Amino acid sequence: MFQKLVAIEPVSLIPEAEKKLYGYAHEVTIYNDVPATDEEIINRIGDADAVLLSYTSRINRFVLERCPNIRYIGMCCSLYSPESANVDIRYAEEHGITVTGIRDYGDEGVVEYVLSELVRCLHGFGEEAWDGMAREITGLKVGIVGLGKSGGMIADAMKFFGADITYFARSEKKEATRKGYRFLPLKELLFESEVVFCCLNKNTILLHKAEFDALGNKKILFNTGLSPAWDETPFTKWLESDNLCFCDTLGALGNEKLLHHPHVRCMQVSTGRTRQAFDRLSEKVLANLSEYNG
Repeated sequence: MFQKLVAIEPVSLIPEAEKKLYGYAHEVTIYNDVPATDEEIINRIGDADAVLLSYTSRINRFVLERCPNIRYIGMCCSLYSPESANVDIRYAEEHGITVTGIRDYGDEGVVEYVLSELVRCLHGFGEEAWDGMAREITGLKVGIVGLGKSGGMIADAMKFFGADITYFARSEKKEATRKGYRFLPLKELLFESEVVFCCLNKNTILLHKAEFDALGNKKILFNTGLSPAWDETPFTKWLESDNLCFCDTLGALGNEKLLHHPHVRCMQVSTGRTRQAFDRLSEKVLANLSEYNG
């Protein structure tokens, strides 16, 4: 059991899960706003040995060096790699601090979002149909860049509606092949696809000038990641042609100046943050705490 557990910001736990936090520490403090500075984070942590945070703050080396009592950090958000994490994982490992994160809690909402927006675009609900005449997903050439959990779910959803699926990943996946999905090198996928879904880890950039040249004109690009999947200069140039980009959040788009670009559709809403996602998030955060204390 921890001596003191501090949630340094809102961590999206459902009320029942928040109450259960008190069973993991003698003292629990939960903050309901996001700290503005490293100093404020340090003050909030104080002498706590357990810390919870979401994706809206960072616990870097500077903070960790000044909070020597920490032995556990629970990220109430996705943890895919040290490079994409908002906690200095390397420093934590060097100093015996356990860092846990969660995965696959908000993907269902993202899949519903991309389906909804693509159908509206193809059929012309609220604006002119993409091809000038309403069309179905049936036969649509869809490319998935990053076939992880969310990318795989989007591919499955598109396949259900009759799309032709190709994908690019670090390596060819046997399960994807069994489903009839074709593995292609990235530039070939971009060239062949009518619609491309980028489903990459945070801070992973794969689309540079050469990739946008391969993607070409009259294409639809979705970015479902937490950060841009592209270099901004070639992306902005690509937008000037007859193309369209969908992102749910400004974080995924990258530049606030692009919010009102006529070829950008950004809802500024995290589509993975649903009632069910908060249930799944809460369950996984508590499971991590229980495993550490077990």
